[in-house]
Amino acid sequence: MSPVSVVRPRVSYLDLERAPEDGRRYELYDGEVFVVPAPLPLHQLIVHRLADALETHRQEHGGLVFFSPLDIIFSEFDVAQPDIVFFERGRERLIDLRKPIRVSPDLAVEVLSPSTAATDRGKKMQLFARYGVREYWLVDPDARTLEVYRLAGDAYRLVQSAADSDTARSIILPEFSVSARALSDS
Repeated sequence: MSPVSVVRPRVSYLDLERAPEDGRRYELYDGEVFVVPAPLPLHQLIVHRLADALETHRQEHGGLVFFSPLDIIFSEFDVAQPDIVFFERGRERLIDLRKPIRVSPDLAVEVLSPSTAATDRGKKMQLFARYGVREYWLVDPDARTLEVYRLAGDAYRLVQSAADSDTARSIILPEFSVSARALSDS
């Protein structure tokens, strides 16, 4: 006789929409629900600074920049809330500002925190690669580093690690760069 296994029904984005508002943020990985805890002030400061830098880039070169909380619906069972996403110029027309986003961003950024670092480097990174997010940045406030990953086939390849006064440069946005120190200095 085979052992009994627990069957958990997959949760869809529609299920999340129907759920009562409880003030929490949720992500779905193949229908499995993950609660995203509220970020710390340093995390928010870094997100704000990087989003501002991307907004300046957007004003000069086009595109769209958004920051969390914002659902990116890759499929009915794969939904993430990246800290920051950027859509290149020419792809703005794919976004209806009055509807949830169902298009993969060109760039996704996560600021690591103790409660999310394993997911950001694991499930979330794999999810973004599977759905074709071309570039993925990880900012580590404690190590004061910024890692730039480029999609190569179906996985990410680390192309740069910036620390201190190093400048991180985007691969897909050649005019965009940012100092690692400028992001985490308080």
